[in-house]
Amino acid sequence: MSETSSSKTTAMLCHLLAFAGYLVPFGHVIGPLILWLVKKDDSPFIDSHGKESLNFQISITLYMIACIPLVPLVIGGVLMIGLVVLDLVCVILASVRAYAGDPCRYPLTIRFLN
Repeated sequence: MSETSSSKTTAMLCHLLAFAGYLVPFGHVIGPLILWLVKKDDSPFIDSHGKESLNFQISITLYMIACIPLVPLVIGGVLMIGLVVLDLVCVILASVRAYAGDPCRYPLTIRFLN
């Protein structure tokens, strides 16, 4: 089924709102969560992308928390930088896929929402 321009744009925003985390604490989860809650019933495409974005951002948050005790050993800081790079790249790729009307699956994601 071909997705409408509106649903593709909304799905893309579900991913891009994760960048709110660089401005607001937990904005990377709150931004996509609010948009998904408001728009999830409009389209299964939006629902799918919103859940995928939320699952990935929650997973990244848990991985970051797990790295905190490792920071004194230096490896924690290195892992955190790697997670930030992974987050940036994956969010951009998922946004492009959403706007193209394609499904996406983030790597290393714990599926909290199905």
